Amino acid sequence: MRLRVSGDQTGNEYDLALVMGEEVAASGLPHGDLMNDFVEAICARDGPRTAKSRQAIVETLGEGAMVDAAAVIAAFNAYPRMADATGIPLEDAKEAATAEMREELGLEAFNQG
Repeated sequence: MRLRVSGDQTGNEYDLALVMGEEVAASGLPHGDLMNDFVEAICARDGPRTAKSRQAIVETLGEGAMVDAAAVIAAFNAYPRMADATGIPLEDAKEAATAEMREELGLEAFNQG
């Protein structure tokens, strides 16, 4: 949702399908391959791969970029978990605003309600 809203403000367009598959290089995101590998390693809980990916980011972009990337991953991982754990429902307006994006990403497959 935020990417799409940000795109409305900046004029940028985002194709969410590019972050859901093997086409990261086609996304136009600078160093998207490094960032995607970092995310996938963390989500897979693969310690050696995470360390290797973290080092590649430091060598290519610097330690600050690696810290920023790790913080973003942590935040995106934490926010929905907090909401889910506390039973915070998705507001009607947000449900309507994100319907197309949730369908595009196949998120309804995870709907338990």
